[in-house]
Amino acid sequence: MLPYKNYFQKLDQLKSGKLSLVENVNYFLNRIHQNNHLNAFNFVFEDDAIKQAEEIDAKIIRGKYGKLAGMVIAIKDVLSIKDKPNTCSSKILKDFTALYNATVIQKLIDEDAIIIGKTNCDEFAMGSSNENSAFGNVLNPIDNERVPGGSSGGSAAAVAAELCDTALGTDTGGSIRQPASFCGVYGLKPTYGRVSRFGLTAFASSFDSIGPFANNTEDTTAVLEVISGWDEHDSTSSKNIVPDFSNNLSFNGKKLRLGFAKEYFGDGISTEVKSEIEKIIEKLSKQGFEIEEIHLPHSEYTIATYYILTTAEASSNLARYDGARYGFRSNEGSSLIDMYKNSRSEGFGSEVKRRIMLGTYVLSAGYYDAYYRKAQKVRRLIKQDFDETFKKVDIILTPTSPTTAFKFGEKTTDPLEMYLSDIYTTSANLAGIPGINIPIAKDSNGLPIGLQLMANQFDEMNLLKMSYYIQENVL
Repeated sequence: MLPYKNYFQKLDQLKSGKLSLVENVNYFLNRIHQNNHLNAFNFVFEDDAIKQAEEIDAKIIRGKYGKLAGMVIAIKDVLSIKDKPNTCSSKILKDFTALYNATVIQKLIDEDAIIIGKTNCDEFAMGSSNENSAFGNVLNPIDNERVPGGSSGGSAAAVAAELCDTALGTDTGGSIRQPASFCGVYGLKPTYGRVSRFGLTAFASSFDSIGPFANNTEDTTAVLEVISGWDEHDSTSSKNIVPDFSNNLSFNGKKLRLGFAKEYFGDGISTEVKSEIEKIIEKLSKQGFEIEEIHLPHSEYTIATYYILTTAEASSNLARYDGARYGFRSNEGSSLIDMYKNSRSEGFGSEVKRRIMLGTYVLSAGYYDAYYRKAQKVRRLIKQDFDETFKKVDIILTPTSPTTAFKFGEKTTDPLEMYLSDIYTTSANLAGIPGINIPIAKDSNGLPIGLQLMANQFDEMNLLKMSYYIQENVL
């Protein structure tokens, strides 16, 4: 068991000499080996991590160190780390090595974080259960017969199983928040544009966000603060000033206005999940928070809109994997066209191929207006629902997932049933707003239940304040 509750306690112990960073890294490496059955990591950078620990220990002794000095962090295998594999958990990229650092990776390195390895995930981040990886399933550390959630299941499992301090994941429709809920950890999807996507292998470019997993709000906040900010390499990154999140987590003065949407408490939600969320709402009301029921009228269209738009973008983004330029190339076929077809057929998994075909269909002549253009219009209506709601409240409270973690194979035969796992999270990506999962309770099977908070664009400050308040005063 770790001798510290959060990174700031860890740093104090490193500075005082009570904790050796090399021993700390070795502890995590031993944990990774002991929990190898979880399959959380695709690659572990053992020698690099120990070498970094020695160097950063020396920096701490000298008193010149970065904001995340000694934080041990795992990285989802869709983010580029120079000279390391970048497979996206796909056969088609199994031998691909990254040529440069993603912006978020460079920022972590610059602030003296230690990257311990790359985590398993659904292939090209497409999935809700981590059952679509060419490296095999990631197991939920709470119950090994159940999924960890997806697509960032490896990152969530690594944090939950104490294989690292924190981890980075990506969230296109809930791929940070949903696995965080299933594994019982904190998981933050920032506002679209808050964090640079340069060096992230794209799934759906107008939806993808990079964010942290952690075991508490403080560590979540510390990582977000470092990875946020404008990047000249990403034209969609925002020039908004990054607040001093870490030093402003406590409420000073007026409490926030909270809202809960009745659309998130209808059919399909587990009675236990619903009950635990309602308990939190009741406690917050008794503690003086103004809480009102809100209405998000276009919520019923979120899943359909999300899967039309994201598959269209995936179809475009994944066209580059053709066997000619890099990655897997089939040995079958006698023509260039055969090589393209066979490389993609053999290199991609079934879920990725399904989404490519769906996306190609909705973008095709005769269907573009009926599906893609209409979905773009509905996306705008969903965004307007949130714009209007945030005029009345500061934070929206919802379940993160309608159920707790389900068993392996339970939903793989029915793609639509699997897609509905993200019914409460996709709306934040459609609207480009931030959301966070907070582990609040466990169900009768001992499985974690998550509460989702959502805030207006670039209002991560209030989101984190509310998360910290719930962590310290409600749970």
